[in-house]
Amino acid sequence: MGGVTMHSSHEETALYKCGHFRNRAALVLEQVYAALEERGYDPVAQLVGYLMSGDPTYITSHREARTLIRTVERDELLSELVRGYIRARRSHTRTG
Repeated sequence: MGGVTMHSSHEETALYKCGHFRNRAALVLEQVYAALEERGYDPVAQLVGYLMSGDPTYITSHREARTLIRTVERDELLSELVRGYIRARRSHTRTG
């Protein structure tokens, strides 16, 4: 499980330790994205709403997506999104 390591000084960088759920988080994001898309929602907007608020009603219950997304902590989902973004940017930079 993730968490923030706090330091007594505001000069030090806070360290955030991510869990080891990359593959699970990626799978959940893909399945939830597909369910939202199938229902005609803007998957990005709905996922952002959920990630920012923690309110599961941003996620459709279609294909059990609402239940599924709650099986992964929001910080783990965010970690996977950032990791994927960085990988894609690095890949694009190398090929472009």
